[in-house]
Amino acid sequence: MKKKDKVSFIVNTLESLYGEPEIPLKHKDPYTLLIAVLLSAQCTDERVNKVTPKLFTLADNPITMSNLPVSKIQEIIRPCGLSQTKSKAISTLSKKLVKYHDNKVPNSLEKLEAFPGVGHKTASVVLAQAFGISTFPVDTHIHRLSYRWCISTGKSVKRTEEDCKKFYPKNLWNKLHLQIIYFGREFCPARAHNPNKCPICKIIGRKSMFK
Repeated sequence: MKKKDKVSFIVNTLESLYGEPEIPLKHKDPYTLLIAVLLSAQCTDERVNKVTPKLFTLADNPITMSNLPVSKIQEIIRPCGLSQTKSKAISTLSKKLVKYHDNKVPNSLEKLEAFPGVGHKTASVVLAQAFGISTFPVDTHIHRLSYRWCISTGKSVKRTEEDCKKFYPKNLWNKLHLQIIYFGREFCPARAHNPNKCPICKIIGRKSMFK
């Protein structure tokens, strides 16, 4: 299958299944999204969505959050795991937003990555979902599927991101990011995956996976 045909097949299949993919993490603005994405590291979106309502009831903006004791933040976010590290990061980045960014989340990859607890993927998600800036955040689902679909080598997340950006049209990056995540969860899981029944893998999956 030629590249353009492969792209069309993947895009059309995902579009037919997830035409209007919802942002999985509940939020109301760039700040609450940033906090939710930070909490989602090594944690499920479902669990984050159960924790953030209580946190955001107490503090849903940088000023209020920066005035909360770190111990209180940690107490609330404990179910998300890594609570000690994450609570300190949330408190510190909130204070930096107040002091250096006029209480507003910057729409710059470099500035976002400078905050504690905010890595490249988190920053990319915020840019895509809060500001509509074209990025291609790579999570475990996208990394796995990109290898299975012969789009990337699977050697690193960084390489997968580079390969995806070359493979897919830029104007579709933000939507595809969400569509592939939903597809990975429903049809192409890490375990108990049957490539012969997967709508995409059965057509373009690595043949070695079928053995």
